[in-house]
Amino acid sequence: MSRRLPPLNALRVFEAAGRRQSFTLAAEELNLTHGAVSRQIRALEDWFGRPLFVRSHRRVTLTESGAAYLAEIGPALDRVAAATARLVERGSGRLLRVNALATFTLRWLIPRLSTFQLAHPSIEVRLTTSNVPLRDLNESYDVAIRGGPDVVPGHVAHRFLSETRIPVCSPRLLERLPLRSPGDLARHTLLHAATLPGVWPQWLAAARVPDLAPAGSVTFEHFYLTLQAALDGVGVAMGPTALTADDVSAGRLVIPFAEPALPARSYFAYVPEVREDDPAVRRFRTWLCGGSWAAKDGADR
Repeated sequence: MSRRLPPLNALRVFEAAGRRQSFTLAAEELNLTHGAVSRQIRALEDWFGRPLFVRSHRRVTLTESGAAYLAEIGPALDRVAAATARLVERGSGRLLRVNALATFTLRWLIPRLSTFQLAHPSIEVRLTTSNVPLRDLNESYDVAIRGGPDVVPGHVAHRFLSETRIPVCSPRLLERLPLRSPGDLARHTLLHAATLPGVWPQWLAAARVPDLAPAGSVTFEHFYLTLQAALDGVGVAMGPTALTADDVSAGRLVIPFAEPALPARSYFAYVPEVREDDPAVRRFRTWLCGGSWAAKDGADR
């Protein structure tokens, strides 16, 4: 029995436009022109004989019929993509696409990745970095590593690493300017990350020196630059314990104050539901959640 299917190219364009609620963003995602997207959507609407979008001057929204259709088509296309990837990769080794936060990748994932590769030599990890939320990530992935807990539609979340935030600095810096109490930070330069502007004020308030005026302040665009500056003795940074543990163990960084420690978001592996049972994804997730770094109170859930 033959299937009655709409034009498949138009279907792909419709899914992107409906998911992004924008013809312009769909065009950017699919590397098409805005006009090409409009023509494909119009062709699909002509095929159905009804509108799928309501067009206004500056935006488009799905009609009731369009929204209902998207709810069915999106997961179906995900399954097609997953099946295609499995077929392409079968017999030639498995490619595992991992997208992770930039600082986490540099400070935690890369130093440990060789242990996964040694255990699973047939799995090639293709690692990319991004700090954008998953809903705005315009690339395919099997596993994404972000903070949490967050509810990401269509994904299963697995916590594998918890952390707190506490000041860290180079031991050479302490030799010149000892830190015996939080008030001594007035003689130091405080290192900030533009993405986390409130961390130092929160810690100073918790340390009961909310009005402390440091000798200097330096702000970096990315957090990994802040940690590198701390390693180089530029000043004192607010270090996430999970990402500075290796440097502290090696003596490259020291923790001048044992407390207070600010709570921070845990790290989660977010896996698309259609990839959850993939063997390579399962092995990578098990590796993340099974190491000595894994959270003790139920990392894999």
